[in-house]
Amino acid sequence: MNSYASQYYLREDTTSALPPPPFRRLRGFAFDPSLSLRLDTASINHAVFQVQWEDKLQPGPIGEYVEVVDHDPASGCWYEPVDLNATEVLAQDGLAPSEGNPQFHQQMVYAVTMNTIRHFEHALGRQVFWAPKVDDSSPTSQREEYVPRLRIYPHGLRAANAYYSPVKKALLFGYFPGPSGMVFSCLSHDIVAHETTHALLDGMHRRYIEDNHADTLAFHEAFADLVALFQHFTFPEVLRHQIARTRGDLQTQSLLGELAQQFGEATGQYGALRNAIGEAGADGVWRPIEPDPRRLPAATEPHERGSILVAAVFGAFLAIYKTRIANLITLATSGSGILPAGALHPALVDVLAQEANKTAGHFLEMSIRALDYCPPFDITFGDYLRAMVTADFDLVRDDKHGYRIALIESFRRWGILPSGLRTLSEEQLRWPFAKLEDREGWNALTAVAQELRPLVSDALYLQDRASLFERLREARAQTHQFLARVLADESDAGHRPEFSRVTGLNISMKSSLEGLRLKRSGLPSWEVHAVRPVLRVSPDGTIMKQLIVSVAQRRRVAIDPDDASAGEFDFRGGSTLIYDLEGEQPSLRYAVTRPIDDAQRLAQIRAYKKSKSNDRLSLRETYFSPPPDPDEAAALEAHAEPFCLLHCEH
Repeated sequence: MNSYASQYYLREDTTSALPPPPFRRLRGFAFDPSLSLRLDTASINHAVFQVQWEDKLQPGPIGEYVEVVDHDPASGCWYEPVDLNATEVLAQDGLAPSEGNPQFHQQMVYAVTMNTIRHFEHALGRQVFWAPKVDDSSPTSQREEYVPRLRIYPHGLRAANAYYSPVKKALLFGYFPGPSGMVFSCLSHDIVAHETTHALLDGMHRRYIEDNHADTLAFHEAFADLVALFQHFTFPEVLRHQIARTRGDLQTQSLLGELAQQFGEATGQYGALRNAIGEAGADGVWRPIEPDPRRLPAATEPHERGSILVAAVFGAFLAIYKTRIANLITLATSGSGILPAGALHPALVDVLAQEANKTAGHFLEMSIRALDYCPPFDITFGDYLRAMVTADFDLVRDDKHGYRIALIESFRRWGILPSGLRTLSEEQLRWPFAKLEDREGWNALTAVAQELRPLVSDALYLQDRASLFERLREARAQTHQFLARVLADESDAGHRPEFSRVTGLNISMKSSLEGLRLKRSGLPSWEVHAVRPVLRVSPDGTIMKQLIVSVAQRRRVAIDPDDASAGEFDFRGGSTLIYDLEGEQPSLRYAVTRPIDDAQRLAQIRAYKKSKSNDRLSLRETYFSPPPDPDEAAALEAHAEPFCLLHCEH
């Protein structure tokens, strides 16, 4: 190179100014290691995950959202953490999939967890947080401690189990000997995605782990399964392979509708751990599941009941997919609609796979986005249907492909019917618009959104999650202070009835409602559970600015008023308030409310808890000895591990 050229290249060297790559490519299993040992699936089971690039990723990996800690308590072993920034690792898209390499196990859980987080943030229109640690000894506004990272233990227990721990803010994956070798749950894409979803849902709705009726824990399980299932459709090679094998008919048996094949077979089942569209019987013959509204009332175990919700949502997906490919099949068959015998043309396989990918992506986003439209506690399957329909209507008014109709029809066929509705029309299912009655042109609920607008608008542009957490905690405190000041003003107490009607809270002076805690002022105590700014973009490019505010209140009541030995529980009331931030003034669009004085709901929860006690259906009694003194920290910690107890059945 001559001197002139050398000077030119030196002058133009901008390597240090190059932006970081958008993704980190990491290899992993699309399903689990068992499919790499089968001739027909070995070629598609190795996937490359495109994980959002993290500049400050440390060995572990330890990043912005997660921290992989590879300690094996059963053997007392610490495995060396993988460094995903090592040159040889970066150059080959991460470590090669391997059952015997602990560093690959670390890479696998990191890749799947980050991939799941990305889907949540894209659908929600904001950054996600893990459930905070709560210190009741701190001042009210400072009780919640920011949890920067979810801890992940790839070899956390030697057992046929994997679970999310709300106490430890961690995912613990087990391993155990199976019929053909050691089974590592951390190497199953479905199990990792499922447990990550539990953690993400707990970060949004911490009260959803309270077992107050049959749908509560079942919803947690079903929603986690749905996320794992729909993520199958993000793997192009897998999708094309399964479309070709099923000849485009996804209502037949395929890997796309199954969860955790290796784990299910290793624990004595006839196939996958769970299946959205069919199941194999003792004779080994796979049969499709037919919608049966009689199954829901009889299903009490959370996984069994949750599978009905999964079947309802997945059934709607299959119906839309079939509608979207109808014209393609017509063109491919010269109008007959009947595919000829033999393999499908690769071009047809490609376009069918594209439609399946697009449809599954829409349903995944619909499923996640609906969480913002759900009540803050005591969710039912019917509530979730209403939330999905309402959230989708807000973002996509013109439902030209019939997504909402398909959902309604599928839920109806499974007997999932929201209570209190005369019909199952879309208009009836959407949450009703909130109607506020202003006093002299002013309403406290509208005013608080106006008060919060500058704070939450700034929060939309914060990238640092710790700073954003503090900003939103400040917004919660500001919301509570503003409303408490307005509602405590005895000279203008006329705002209280309207506030109570919309939010479901009881704020009557010196209320006589059983179990309600009163402040020194004589007004009942209540909390602002969450303040979440949302920025979403609709398919037509419209930007939606929303504010989600959750308020809640609790009563300490007896399970059986006639039997003190039955114990007590927290009965909650409150509301999810959804504001539009567009225009000169914010407006309250929806209020999804659970009144604190709802005697019927209280009676139903009491009956549910009494029946579980009478029938000895407690998961804790099934798997553990009776709890020790509840004042002991160990006992309190054990009672907060519902997913460990749920998942040890499988």
